[in-house]
Amino acid sequence: MSYMHGNSIDIRQLEAFAAVMSAGSVTGAARLLGRSQPAVTRQIQELEADLGYALLHRSGGRVQPTSRGLRFHAEVERHLAGLTHIRERAEAIGLDEPATLTIAATPSLAAGILPRALAAVSPDLIPRHLHVQALAAENVVQAVLARSADFGISSLPLEHPGLEIHWIAEAPCVVAIGADDPLAGNAVVRLADLAERRIVTLANPYRLRHRVDEALERAGAVPERIIDVNASLTALSLVRAGLGAAIVEPATVRGAPMDGIVVRALDQAIPFLFGAISAAALPRTPTVSALIDAARAEALAMPGCRLMEANGSDALADSVYGHTVLAEGAPE
Repeated sequence: MSYMHGNSIDIRQLEAFAAVMSAGSVTGAARLLGRSQPAVTRQIQELEADLGYALLHRSGGRVQPTSRGLRFHAEVERHLAGLTHIRERAEAIGLDEPATLTIAATPSLAAGILPRALAAVSPDLIPRHLHVQALAAENVVQAVLARSADFGISSLPLEHPGLEIHWIAEAPCVVAIGADDPLAGNAVVRLADLAERRIVTLANPYRLRHRVDEALERAGAVPERIIDVNASLTALSLVRAGLGAAIVEPATVRGAPMDGIVVRALDQAIPFLFGAISAAALPRTPTVSALIDAARAEALAMPGCRLMEANGSDALADSVYGHTVLAEGAPE
C-alpha cells in the first residue's frame, strides 16, 4: 500500500515537524520558525495527511512523537542537513572557495586528534563552513558510506567493501587516576594493583571493552565493581569525582586533559586501533587529503603510537577479535 499522495513533500512542512520535535511543542516551534501557531499546526497536519500516518500524539496542548514519527524524524534531520550543505556548497562554488566539509569522528578522536589536525592544515584549505559530527563508530561508517560525511576518523576494525582506509594507528591504552592517588607516583601502573578498585571503562563489548576485560583477567585483576560508560570523557569525569580508576584510550586524555587527574602507562599493552576512512573510489579534495595527513601526524604524536599496514585488515581483525574459528577449537 502506498501512503504518499504526491511525488514530493513541502520543505516548510518538514521544517515545521523538525521544529516541533526540537522545541517539544507547537508553540515553541512557531517561535523558532517565526510562523504563527496555526500555520505550524496546519503544515504538520498536511504532512501527516500526505504521508498517511500520524507523526504526533496530541493530548490537550501537549504533543509527543509516535513511533513512526520518531523514525521519520531521523530521515527529516538528514534531509534538512543535506539541504543546508547544498546551499553552503553552492555559495562556496560561486565564491571559488573550498567546498563545505563534513567530518565524522568518534567522540574520543573528535576531541583528541581532530582539533590539532585542523589547526595544522593551511587556513586557505579550511572552508568557510565546517561540520564536525561526533558519532559512534558504526554511525561514522554509515555517514561516510552515505557521503553525508566527506571522511571519518574512527576506532577500528571496520570491514566494509565501500570504505577506503587511509592509515591505521595503534596506541596503548592508559589508566587515569586521581592526582592524590598512591599510584600516581608510579610511572607505570600494574593492572594487578587495580584488583581491589572500582574500574571505569567503556561499555561496547565488541570494541575496546573486551580487550580491557581480557587484560584484567590475564593479570588476575578482575574487578568486583565496574562502571561502564559510552565515552572516555565521561570516564575521566567519574575519576575526577573519586569514583574509580579509568582504563581508557589515550586520545581523549591528550585532547581534553582534566585538572585533578593524572594519566599513567599500564604494564600490559591494551591496543587502541583507529584510522582515517573515506568512501571508496571517491575523489579527495586537497582539503580532505591534507586533513588525512595531518590527523595521521597527530596520531603519531601520542606516546607509543605506531602505524600499521592499512591493507592488513585480516591481521588487524585477528589482533582485535582473535583468530577466526573454522571448526570447534581450531583457529584459522
